[in-house]
Amino acid sequence: MIQQIPDDGTLLPLMEEFYTIQGEGYHSGKAAYFIRLGGCDVGCHWCDVKESWDASLHPLTPIEAIIRNAEQCPGKAVVITGGEPLMYNLSALTAELKKRNIETFIETSGAYPLSGFWDWICLSPKKFKAPLPEVCPRAGELKVIIFNKSDFKWAESYAEMVSPICKLYLQPEWSNSHLTIPLIVEYVKNNPKWEISLQTHKFLNIP
Repeated sequence: MIQQIPDDGTLLPLMEEFYTIQGEGYHSGKAAYFIRLGGCDVGCHWCDVKESWDASLHPLTPIEAIIRNAEQCPGKAVVITGGEPLMYNLSALTAELKKRNIETFIETSGAYPLSGFWDWICLSPKKFKAPLPEVCPRAGELKVIIFNKSDFKWAESYAEMVSPICKLYLQPEWSNSHLTIPLIVEYVKNNPKWEISLQTHKFLNIP
């Protein structure tokens, strides 16, 4: 259970780890080692990794083992995702990765306090549990999932909360992308501060 996980972040509920190509957002196309942590209470109905939600299903893993595996990869970048990775203290893990000259990226809803040492923060806010206000200005990238027309107005509300240099992305939710992609294309044409993010790893059929 979540409460059994040590506060110092030396053990984390590891769902999976794999070396692949980043498929979304600013770093799309870049080789990276993905660390997916179990545990999430944000509860997006369209989430494609619902098996990550229950942290108790995933083994508590020493961060030394995770770091050792990441070090073996030629690409020196790690993406920590979930679930919701900020449910845990990520300072110990990211400090050790940075000592080894491995870049640290996080994908988060921002619903929990920010911990860790980061080269890049991708904030993907969710309606079901809002980001903490203090996380928004720290984001290098705002990635909003578009499921229906009302999401554009919602995306603009978060564009006002991030820094002026934050990259802004609209990403179609995969299951109804055939409906939302035309809407996103027109929106970006009319609002060019935004760019389109696609889940290219799904087109490439890679993890």
